[in-house]
Amino acid sequence: MSDSAPARTPRHRGIYLLPNLFTTGAMFAGYYAIVASIGGRYADAAIAVFVAALLDGLDGRVARLTGTQSEFGVQYDSLSDLVSFGLAPSLVMYTWSLSALKEFGPLWGKAGWAAAFVYAACAALRLARFNTQVGVIDKRYFQGLASPAGAAVCMSYVWSMDKFGIGGADLCFVTLVLAVVVGLLMVSRFRYYSFKSLPMGDRDRVPFWWVVAAVLLLVLLALDTARVLFVGSSLYLLSGPVMTLWGRATHRRARRGAA
Repeated sequence: MSDSAPARTPRHRGIYLLPNLFTTGAMFAGYYAIVASIGGRYADAAIAVFVAALLDGLDGRVARLTGTQSEFGVQYDSLSDLVSFGLAPSLVMYTWSLSALKEFGPLWGKAGWAAAFVYAACAALRLARFNTQVGVIDKRYFQGLASPAGAAVCMSYVWSMDKFGIGGADLCFVTLVLAVVVGLLMVSRFRYYSFKSLPMGDRDRVPFWWVVAAVLLLVLLALDTARVLFVGSSLYLLSGPVMTLWGRATHRRARRGAA
């Protein structure tokens, strides 16, 4: 090669702006939830996590609609989810309620932050397992409770109690159990319906009663957002164990009948 030949400069690959802006917004909302909880604004913290969930649901849809999906976006979305649905809910629960356990002794104080860590660690493990199973599992179902759904249960619980003037210190033992149970359900093998098979496209048609149900849901949310979200997310939390155990029992009965 001649010494006069121009050297090739490495090509820097860019990233897609629009979907990653939504992902960044979701992470910002999760970070704000942490800051708000440190300042004692627990309802604001819970609402911020729900805003993060809304933005998290939009970034992937925007990427698919605009043809801007990328491996960078997938990894960035997982890191954002860890902040918004792992660290933020665990720290909100700790500052609001679990930190009060130290009043019952040093051992209970350690149990409080340990429960918050269990939740955060299980969220991280759930996200890592999901990333390794993309394209392998049935897209109609999640294996284990999705981290946004787990955050919805915990944050709607905090929001509801704070709205009705019930202090987190009075519920520290309940919060301890809730944090651990939700965390373990995220890494469980229970199947949860993913809602990805619902008709969402422009050409999809739905029964008329779906529209009526959507209107009623919006009315209920307007009347009492915190309580409706808590009831709905709690029912979804229970649906995984119920659906999985019911399916196993049905399968066993079918095998016995065939025998």
